[in-house]
Amino acid sequence: MSFWNKLVDRFRAGSDQDIDWEALLIEADLGVKLATEWVGELRAEGLTRSPEKAGLWLREKMTRLVRVPPPLPIGQKPEVILLVGVNGSGKTTTAAKLAARGRNEKRSVHLGAADTFRAAAAEQIEAWGARLGIPVTSAAPGTDPASVAVRSLLAAQETKADLLIIDTAGRQANKRNLLLELGKIKRSLQKKAESVPHHTWLVADGTTGSGVLPQAREFHEAIGLSGLIVTKLDGSARGGMIAAVRAELGLPTYYLGRGEKPEDLRRFEAKDFVENFFDN
Repeated sequence: MSFWNKLVDRFRAGSDQDIDWEALLIEADLGVKLATEWVGELRAEGLTRSPEKAGLWLREKMTRLVRVPPPLPIGQKPEVILLVGVNGSGKTTTAAKLAARGRNEKRSVHLGAADTFRAAAAEQIEAWGARLGIPVTSAAPGTDPASVAVRSLLAAQETKADLLIIDTAGRQANKRNLLLELGKIKRSLQKKAESVPHHTWLVADGTTGSGVLPQAREFHEAIGLSGLIVTKLDGSARGGMIAAVRAELGLPTYYLGRGEKPEDLRRFEAKDFVENFFDN
């Protein structure tokens, strides 16, 4: 039985009319705002006493909400992805997985190790680069991360790379001064090429559940996000936060991480996600 069906059965408490739909949706990590909005619509449609009909309505609603928009055209190489997120969200591993995907798609890739606060981060990226045959720009711990990002961009431009992926240090979402340092990285890149980064993606740990939404709020306000990658979306992680972030901030999710291997980072597909959310 799926997580969703178990949750519905528990909230049903013996009779259909006893389901607390708002509490159910909040527990599924959809957040208070979206849960309240959708329950209001369920009531207006007269569906709150029918879990089956309500479930179908919710499936359709979520599928429309979380669809990924068509890609924006990239005028000049390289296409630049800037990865941000809190400590332990999986940014460095995600950078390597994205690089592996790019290589498998026959694209030339460059990696930028702009996490200069954690010595192991550069070593980890360099190890992945050696394993995948992908060049890496890195620097000694304590180096200005903005300078590493810029040198990564210049190196990628010089080699005419198709894709540049820049890893950054983990920042706690409630540490405003640290979040603002990310702005320096972005501004420094834009001095060299106005259109970059083309993507500023929050890498979020799916096991934090509803905690992803406040993280996304803080990072979006500080640096301006363009989307999400949700990692560790297996086991107990429900995924409802993907809908909550899209509803409140308009940020789509582009990739899901469901394991440790490079191939475990998969492009987000709305239909598959909704089926997994409700059925698996």
